[in-house]
Amino acid sequence: MFSHVMVGCTDLERARHFYDAVLGTLGIKPGAVDRHRVFWRSPAGAFGVTLPINGEPATVGNGGTLGFACTSPEQVQAWHAAGLASGGVTCEDPPGIRQGPAGQLYLAYLRDPDGHKLCATYRYPKA
Repeated sequence: MFSHVMVGCTDLERARHFYDAVLGTLGIKPGAVDRHRVFWRSPAGAFGVTLPINGEPATVGNGGTLGFACTSPEQVQAWHAAGLASGGVTCEDPPGIRQGPAGQLYLAYLRDPDGHKLCATYRYPKA
């Protein structure tokens, strides 16, 4: 559905370090710098961070969450640990199993160094 997702940042190198770590746990290669942006690419699309090109401060969307798909609960845990070690802050409930209308999920939430809310998700197969 999406070709890419882009969020603003206040420090390009700090954001690159953080996202290289968390996206690396998902098998994504380190980001490529393009002037005032960094892009991480996968067969499913691209994720990017940018210094705002309009000269205004980067801001965080209230109520927004960016979700990253994982292949196992262990990958969710690795994502969360890498994020904490790279300047992220845990938020929401601790990583673990949640039951929802879509079935059983294993989730972990972080805020990146600029405050964007992120979630790593593993969807258990339906029985």
